Amino acid sequence: MRYCTTNYFEKRQAHFVCANYRSNTGSCSAHYIRAVVLEDLVWMHMKAVISYVTRHESYFRAVMEHRLRLSSEEAIRANKKRLAQADRRLVELDRLFIRIYEDNVAGKLSDERFSMMSQSYEDEQMQLKAEIQTLQQDIEVQERQIENLEQFIQRVHKYADLQELTPYALRELVKAICIEAPDKSSGKRRQNIHISYDLVGFIPVDELMKQETA
Repeated sequence: MRYCTTNYFEKRQAHFVCANYRSNTGSCSAHYIRAVVLEDLVWMHMKAVISYVTRHESYFRAVMEHRLRLSSEEAIRANKKRLAQADRRLVELDRLFIRIYEDNVAGKLSDERFSMMSQSYEDEQMQLKAEIQTLQQDIEVQERQIENLEQFIQRVHKYADLQELTPYALRELVKAICIEAPDKSSGKRRQNIHISYDLVGFIPVDELMKQETA
């Protein structure tokens, strides 16, 4: 989303508009949200999260640890599987390179063909090495999920008495905000936003609060 405002706008008129739609890529529908509305929604959710974590820290930790373990274990398995595949392909490419080199020396493969094939193998090796590095970093991040949860809880305690949304609190607690296109099928304009918190991702605060009152 892109922030849109001018000197002629009142504060309530400033808004965020879908960047993909505005750039005419055709990859998204036209949708926007007023800045004051978004700020209110984010602040409301942050207050609920801060309040719940500070009042029910032990239960919050237990629930989030379970969720993070499930998601991280699945991601780690997938990343390690792909990592093993990439490692095997790198070894295979080394063998293939030796083979075409020997065929070229023996006259079984022309210089032109050897040059084309060796360049193709080298390009694939470079891509695989970059992918392997990314996969290793992702695995390390996933394996630190529980440590990240503790860091997030400590950050939340810093803002236990926060009375209004501040840029610093927003940067420390929130990683990303995704805004859906509005749904008008019911006759009313409804628009969902999804808040991803830094270090822990999505927090099902409504679900947690329902469990508290159940």
